[in-house]
Amino acid sequence: MRTWLVRGSAMAVVHAAAETLRADFGVAHPTSRTLFEALTLGVLVGVAAVWGAVDRWRGLEDAGRTWLIASLVAGWGSAVLGVVGKSVFVDQTGVADLGAALTGGAAFTALLVLIPAAIGLGAGNWIRSTRASADTDEEEDAGAQRGGPTRSRPRS
Repeated sequence: MRTWLVRGSAMAVVHAAAETLRADFGVAHPTSRTLFEALTLGVLVGVAAVWGAVDRWRGLEDAGRTWLIASLVAGWGSAVLGVVGKSVFVDQTGVADLGAALTGGAAFTALLVLIPAAIGLGAGNWIRSTRASADTDEEEDAGAQRGGPTRSRPRS
């Protein structure tokens, strides 16, 4: 299965579930939903960022394009699933709300997946490069202890 489809579908389900929970919490506790919404947003950003970092750390081929397409799939998928979830579990949300969800809601969700994933890809690249330089330093130290040739590094 294509990697963008797995990531996009999983993120669509996560975002739709979060939207449904947020709407249900807003109906049950209308005066204290600000903290819940902030925590929900933090979890959604964290999921995309960590998954992006793991993808880059593992060396996924073409990870940027994968996350771009996955964010589009997640946007449209979460729009449809969010409307269905709210109509089943929260209130009488209907087809009339689908238009707004497929335009503004899908665009917001796509950005909410793409930007943290891009930050995660950068972080994963940094983790990968620091790990590679640490492995190189250990190899050089082991070669020096055995009396073998060592590579000299230019001083910075």
